[in-house]
Amino acid sequence: MNFGMIVKELSAGLVVSVEIFIVTLVVSLVLGLVVAFGRMSKFLPLRWLVRTYISIMRGTPLMLQLMVVYYGPYYLFGMQISTEYRLPAVLIGFAVNYAAYFAEIYRGGIESISRGQYEAAKLLGYNKIQTFFRIIFPQAIKRILPSITNEVITLVKDTSLAFVIAIPEMFTTAKQIAASQVSMVPFVAAGIFYYIFNLIVAVMMELIEKKLEYYK
Repeated sequence: MNFGMIVKELSAGLVVSVEIFIVTLVVSLVLGLVVAFGRMSKFLPLRWLVRTYISIMRGTPLMLQLMVVYYGPYYLFGMQISTEYRLPAVLIGFAVNYAAYFAEIYRGGIESISRGQYEAAKLLGYNKIQTFFRIIFPQAIKRILPSITNEVITLVKDTSLAFVIAIPEMFTTAKQIAASQVSMVPFVAAGIFYYIFNLIVAVMMELIEKKLEYYK
């Protein structure tokens, strides 16, 4: 099999990897903000509950979490697991894992904004929601964007972990081709795909960062 054929074979796996990446990124960024609010809540039981969730997500391997999400319903509740549940399980596992990391990044950015910003907004007649989304949040995003970029780049590479529950993403496809062809070329092609994928992500995040130069 020549290099062109290998790239064509990898394309199907690339589509799955991109799907995992996009869904995880969108859901975890939104969920992470919600979790960050819980982490900063003045209601102590909620704050401790969220801290425990974040600690577990960051303290255990993502691979293990994917296995728990996929096999958990069967071992805990005796539910039958179908192959159609594999992709949803991967998306759920990735989203709840990355939401924990994004939550701590959000929290750090939000808490770095001085109290004077809140007081000034109050004097201008803004309510709490307006203050947060019009004044605090844009400044926080500017400060945390480099950290978010690092997590997003890590997410691109972590999509390969979907192989643990037999999702045919790009790395799994590369292994299958390499095994059948007894060749390292599929891994080289996959590595090039991952590099280009990450390069595109890095360039896009840099453009977003430049757009937020106003909030320096």
